[in-house]
Amino acid sequence: MHLTETTSSDRRSILKGFAAAAVASLAAPAFAAEGLPPQPTGPVAAIATDTAYWTAVKGLYAVTPDIVNLENGFWGIMAEPVRREFIRQSDMINFQNTYYARQRAGADFDAVRTRVAQALGAAPEEIALTRGATEALQLLISGYNRLKPGDSVLYADLDYDSMQYAMNALKGRRGVDVVKFDIPEPATRQGVLDAYARALEANPKTRLLLLTHVSHRTGLVMPVAEIARMARAKGIDTILDAAHSWGQMEFSVGELEVDFVGFNLHKWIGAPVGVGFLYIKKNRLADIDRDMGDEDFPETDIRSRVHTGTVNFATVLTVPAAVALHQQIGAAAKQARLRYLRDYWVSRVRGFKDIEILTPDEAGSYGAITSFRLAGKISKPDNDAIVAKLRDSHKVMTVRRAGVARGQCIRVTPALYTDEADLDRFVEALAVVTGTKTG
Repeated sequence: MHLTETTSSDRRSILKGFAAAAVASLAAPAFAAEGLPPQPTGPVAAIATDTAYWTAVKGLYAVTPDIVNLENGFWGIMAEPVRREFIRQSDMINFQNTYYARQRAGADFDAVRTRVAQALGAAPEEIALTRGATEALQLLISGYNRLKPGDSVLYADLDYDSMQYAMNALKGRRGVDVVKFDIPEPATRQGVLDAYARALEANPKTRLLLLTHVSHRTGLVMPVAEIARMARAKGIDTILDAAHSWGQMEFSVGELEVDFVGFNLHKWIGAPVGVGFLYIKKNRLADIDRDMGDEDFPETDIRSRVHTGTVNFATVLTVPAAVALHQQIGAAAKQARLRYLRDYWVSRVRGFKDIEILTPDEAGSYGAITSFRLAGKISKPDNDAIVAKLRDSHKVMTVRRAGVARGQCIRVTPALYTDEADLDRFVEALAVVTGTKTG
């Protein structure tokens, strides 16, 4: 057979496949991941240690065997069913191109919004898709229009850098005073509540509080609802950074008691990189300005608060598959498993030489992420050297985190594909790094 004949035949087959994908698009029902057995029954703590089930979950992920990756806080790897859906949607978009964008993308994006809203416990008109939590939160902070010159805004050392920058920019944008305070170490739930109470009391002109649900620096989980109520009692609005919490922890948006929230979908939900959303409670939309005077949507539509431009269509269209897998495994089971993995390594290293665990063991105060510091090692070079030794000598990936008031630290973040053997390697490596004798 001639090469041209083979190419022509292959091309017809490929085009038929693309056409089928285009017709299916988002109309395809949410799927169950093949090879994943039904979730075990019984107490969630028992589910968290069901080796057979979590081995099956691990089998959904294709990851390099060259290193133990405990730096899963950057973004979440797509499970194979989600990755395949992303490829399918990418092929469809490439095949249909602007015809799809002009004719069908709007309705499909609306369907994605509805799917996300249902999973979160919100109304579709309360969320707008963004390229991630950073974009969502910058829009909420910069667009918050209830500030006047002389007011104060408040944030803590554990808040995310980009959000701190956005709060700092309010000094020039809105003429307000910007106040930063530190979360005390060692952190406890009551200590956190007391720190926020003191900061609010010391700054009576505060009108806006930035709050982080799960700190990207240490993994500390803030008692969000209690702090938000504390602020509300003083006439203070809260903008919540939930970039790390949804998908890692079980909750609905109403439980947070916050009217303005930024979320990620490419971290713990496991969608492709480049998608998140903002939430504005239905009766609070007027308190956030339209983005750059947006005129594509009515002022009464939350989507006028985001003006991103052209997005990666396939990324957005893959979100329902990621949400479906998240729900198939179950938020409660994911939370319990991730906490179990965290406890597994932390319980083994607490007695190591000179180690300080920055994230408390207190129930409700941690999830997957935990950071540690070696005594006296608080600088960037100190912690970069430890990260490099773990990575290069022991094939374990972690990451240095700056911005903690009492010194830099190292963040450790397992994922659903992490197992006990991976953590055993990390514990053995940390024993060598700290000079701790084990066994």
